[in-house]
Amino acid sequence: MTGYPQSKVYQFLWEELDQYGTILIILDEVDHVNDDSLLYQIPRARDNGYVTSAKIGLIGISNDLSYREGLSAKVQSSLCEKEVYFPPYDAGELRKVLEQRTQVAFRDDALSEDVIPLCAAYGAKDSGDARQAINLLLEAGDIARNENAPQVTKPHVDQAKRKLESDQITTGVSKLTEHARLTLYALTTFAADGETPVTSPTIRERYLALCSSSGIDPLSHRQMQSHLSELKMMGVITGKERNLGRRGGKKVLYGLNYDLGLITETLADTIDEIGVHRSIQSFAKNSSEQ
Repeated sequence: MTGYPQSKVYQFLWEELDQYGTILIILDEVDHVNDDSLLYQIPRARDNGYVTSAKIGLIGISNDLSYREGLSAKVQSSLCEKEVYFPPYDAGELRKVLEQRTQVAFRDDALSEDVIPLCAAYGAKDSGDARQAINLLLEAGDIARNENAPQVTKPHVDQAKRKLESDQITTGVSKLTEHARLTLYALTTFAADGETPVTSPTIRERYLALCSSSGIDPLSHRQMQSHLSELKMMGVITGKERNLGRRGGKKVLYGLNYDLGLITETLADTIDEIGVHRSIQSFAKNSSEQ
């Protein structure tokens, strides 16, 4: 919050930008921009006479392949965007990253031969995220050290994977807003029925039903979509783009990235508040008995 009206803030922005020549504005995690008017105004600044000297380019970075679906038609037209896709690391690339780190972090012969390939394989399978693979190796090393084990071995990696998954989902979900938890709850009900992956409009139908049954005012589709993006970035859910044919176009299909029982357990407070959906009755019962 600046205390200035939006028009005044834009005026400050144009005056600052117009002091330079060619400018590239980079917005990391652009899918978290709630108001897309900024994405409309910046590319049109010169055409609309807001700047006279500056030539402005805009780069948006997002891990959410479905982000563009939520943009208005005028924004999509204004951006004239060109998509550059960077694929996730594969197992071979992750293995090289881990080998570089182990030269500094571990003494010689501290790892059994299958540890780095296993960490790389898990990392590639989950998301291709180098940080996840590195954290997995680090956690496995900590477990082995606490056991005074002579080497880090496969069981240490498997144990580390289970611990990291449990910690990540528990910590992540506990920090979510009410509507983010409702969005996850809606997706969880489809997973319990074996109907995932599903599209965001399908998730929204269940989300609206949950809001209605509990007397909660629902968010717009775009705001709910933002929560799906947040959950995907956290690694709680998956989102993969699929071509549904000429009429269906490209859609992103969502599913859970963790064990259904673990997700249900972390949503226990939300389920108690909203009510138990028929699809997860057995899971909710098991969680309450533990």
